[in-house]
Amino acid sequence: MYETASDLSLPSKPGSSRPTAGFSSRMSALIIGLAIMGALLLPTAVSAENLTLEECIRAALAKNPNAGATALRVEAARATITQARSAYYPLFMLSGDYRLSDNPTQAFMMQLNQRSLNISDPGFNPNDPSSTDNLRLSLGLKYSLYDRGVRSTQSNVAALGKDATVEQLAAVQNELIYQVTRGYYGVLQIQDLVNVQRETVASLEENLRVAMERYRAGSAVKTDVLNLEVRLAQAREDLIRARNGVQLAAASLNTAIGQELVDGTSRLTPAGNDNLPMPPMPDLTVIENRPEMRAAKNRTQIEQRKTQGSRSNYYPQVNAYGSYDVDTGDLDNFEGSYVVGVMAEWEFFDGFRTTSSVDRAENEWRAARQDEKNLRNQLILDLRRAHIQASESRERVAVTRKSVESAEEALRITRVRYSEGAANITELLTAQVGVTASQSRSVAAFYDYLIALSNLERSQGKLVTRFVGER
Repeated sequence: MYETASDLSLPSKPGSSRPTAGFSSRMSALIIGLAIMGALLLPTAVSAENLTLEECIRAALAKNPNAGATALRVEAARATITQARSAYYPLFMLSGDYRLSDNPTQAFMMQLNQRSLNISDPGFNPNDPSSTDNLRLSLGLKYSLYDRGVRSTQSNVAALGKDATVEQLAAVQNELIYQVTRGYYGVLQIQDLVNVQRETVASLEENLRVAMERYRAGSAVKTDVLNLEVRLAQAREDLIRARNGVQLAAASLNTAIGQELVDGTSRLTPAGNDNLPMPPMPDLTVIENRPEMRAAKNRTQIEQRKTQGSRSNYYPQVNAYGSYDVDTGDLDNFEGSYVVGVMAEWEFFDGFRTTSSVDRAENEWRAARQDEKNLRNQLILDLRRAHIQASESRERVAVTRKSVESAEEALRITRVRYSEGAANITELLTAQVGVTASQSRSVAAFYDYLIALSNLERSQGKLVTRFVGER
């Protein structure tokens, strides 16, 4: 612990120089802003040692609820295919019916089906029958001989719908991998910003030590010590906020993963900073492999098949049917009978319903093609933007690293000059602010570059291919 200026008994010297009020406020705003921005950019908590980025991605692919929900929709789409193909099989039905009636027609037909009708009976009166009951058990069969291509259309639409859902899952996974990558580097970024703040605190403590020695020797004014104490207190406050930012960043990363995997004390594998190549501009045709693009193509094909299917209503349909029935009135004697047949139907006028259905389907198909073109343009823009951001981040890394070297050397020289009385406190604080700002910007630029590289892979659809494989 250093003595504070209030504990010193030496009087203040007149004409002391004060730093401008903007130094500390600008530095605090920079550090706090970078910490908050890094936390908010991330997409709860078990400590993990040497947790790698790939481990976080694998955990997210297995545990993220959004990816899990989309995977279940893929299974639902597969069930839809089976449901559509069921129309190719015959339909069998079992039914039972019990009736009691004195209606002449009903009573006559029930006795006839039971083969118990006796017209020669003296008491037979078809116009005034007694109450007659009948139990009928039936086994029925229906089968479509010609359905105008409805079954084929439904099966194709279901298969294309499943393919589109698979691509939607790939798109979710591609974005998820990027979000986890951004979150992982975000935690590392804020941890490095914490280290920057620790170095700032240590540097300010050294500056305060030099100032107090000069003050005791009578070569510095009391305001030098006071200003350094204020700046040191602000730096310690910024350090506390940066540490809390690590907790927030870890919580955000866990949200993307879908489980409590990381906390503020987790040891993440640091990113290497030696080989930082300038990313080349990829071929724009690579967006055709984006899962979003593939899904859009599938949706266009679905609308095309629906258009073809809507025209089928112009044609007739032919169905075969059959039934085997047993009838009884006393549960003792069962009499069997059967019926088989073929029925053709053709709605040659339906109030223009089919014409309207075809018009609607054709317009939906045209709209799907326009949506596909619009998506292609958006994905090309996304790819270009990702490449520009990656190139910009790489250039910023080189500039900020040089800036750090210059700022650290300037602080070293200024500290020596201040200890010798050749520089005032304003120059010393300005040099310190420059070092902290340069280090913070360098940290931000480095992780922005790594995140931008991942974003560039995302914009090409390569992340899901690398971690999940080909669909």
